[in-house]
Amino acid sequence: MLKAAVIPVTPFQQNCSLLWCTETMRAAVVDPGGDLDRIDAAIAEQGVTLEKILITHGHLDHAGCAGAFAERHKVAIEGPQKEDIFWIAQATESGRQYGLPDAAPFTPDRWLDDGDTVTVGNLTRQVLHCPGHTPGHVVFYEPESNVAIVGDVLFQGSIGRTDFPRGNHADLIHAITTKLWPLGNDVTFVPGHGPLSTFGEERQSNPFVGDAVLAQSDAV
Repeated sequence: MLKAAVIPVTPFQQNCSLLWCTETMRAAVVDPGGDLDRIDAAIAEQGVTLEKILITHGHLDHAGCAGAFAERHKVAIEGPQKEDIFWIAQATESGRQYGLPDAAPFTPDRWLDDGDTVTVGNLTRQVLHCPGHTPGHVVFYEPESNVAIVGDVLFQGSIGRTDFPRGNHADLIHAITTKLWPLGNDVTFVPGHGPLSTFGEERQSNPFVGDAVLAQSDAV
């Protein structure tokens, strides 16, 4: 069984996630962008053993301290998809610009692609490549619990920005509608920022990717 805790980190209040398998108490941290002591406190509170780090995409608030956290715990980093390598490479410069001086580049132990899987304990998560916010963005979906970690692809009432270098609005909409929606309306998702929601709720009310909004757009 999957259990999860959300740990907001960095001045951007990015939703770092601690995920663990209740059978083995082995855990993964998704997107340790900063505030590593706060993440460690959550790991200690839950009594789990960190097994690996997962990265949704290369933006500073999600990946800036992944290398330091991996070194601290001697664990591997998996993700994102390799097209985000240019974002990871500029972590130090971006960190100075946005007041996150501990940010640094890293090389994942494993780049991920659409259709890959990642394991934590006895649980297997599916990897979906969902470009648009960044070209190498991935989503992690765990079928047994019906929970998706979507990073900055989708939010409650919004979608990811596409005005960054190599962002693409059409790609983002395509990824949401062809990769996420088919997983089912009852999927609960953890976004990169803000409150949790479900795919069904967003299809009903999201002003960017709600079914009615897209149908109207297609009709024009």
